Amino acid sequence: MQRICVIGGSRYVGKLLVQRLQAAGHQVTVINRGSTPPPPGVEHLVADRDNETGLTAALGSRTFDVVVDQVCYTPVQAAIAARAFRGRTARYVMTSTIEVYDPATAALPAVPYGTPVPEDIVEPAAWLVQMDLPWHDAAYLEAHYAEGKRQAEAVFTRDGGLAFASVRSAHVLGGGVQEFTGRLAHYIGRIGQGTEIAVHAEAQPTVFIHYEELADLLLWATTATDFTGPVNACSDELLDVRGLAAVIAVLTGREPVYRTIAAGEAASPFSFDRHYAMSNARAKELGFSFSRTTDWLPSAVAEALDVSATQAA
Repeated sequence: MQRICVIGGSRYVGKLLVQRLQAAGHQVTVINRGSTPPPPGVEHLVADRDNETGLTAALGSRTFDVVVDQVCYTPVQAAIAARAFRGRTARYVMTSTIEVYDPATAALPAVPYGTPVPEDIVEPAAWLVQMDLPWHDAAYLEAHYAEGKRQAEAVFTRDGGLAFASVRSAHVLGGGVQEFTGRLAHYIGRIGQGTEIAVHAEAQPTVFIHYEELADLLLWATTATDFTGPVNACSDELLDVRGLAAVIAVLTGREPVYRTIAAGEAASPFSFDRHYAMSNARAKELGFSFSRTTDWLPSAVAEALDVSATQAA
């Protein structure tokens, strides 16, 4: 049994991770602002992670084997957490994102066209950290989500008091009514209604992961391995927007209607005009086995269709 603290843990993948940690027999503590209590048997600390004094007070004298941070979005939040947990944990795992590799948001080393992107393209130890940017502003943070994650990773990586690992998640799908982004429902609705889907002329492929598989990987990263540094989390198989829509079309019996957009025009989710699909080779080398996207995608679509039908009834 390990003592594990989850920051966040009240929604979607975080909630599922907490359930799996508890089922595996670990002693789990959840920290959030109090809006959603954890399952019975899980310790609940109510604190705002942005308030260092309040967070430190809530932690008291507690120590943990691992901390899993589901909701770190800025270098300021990372710095507060690094100070608050220094001396309290042996290991710190942060959930990050595929978007750290998006060449539209940062000047990154080029990779050969079509080559899955490895972790070392974004090296946190060398990344510039700017604490004085308006990270507290919600609109700024939304527009600079990828950069906030890159800088948060950089802060933790440079903190000598923490053994730090980051899990860079692919686009997450599945979960039916819980589906976090609503992007799968977006495509189901448009294809079912015959509404146009705006796509790039040469849409590039990307990578996905089912929310249960991401929870499995976070459980593995937390309890079954002690790697440090970033690791990419994505199911096997690249898929572009038309491939995603084709799976939905089979299950809805409706053909997608596409509209090719002009340069600079907004596209539908998952239509990309640039390549940054991740490689999952490091996670495999460390011992994690991934499913194939097309193995789980039809059931995820079917689940979302059931939710849509129930809501329309």
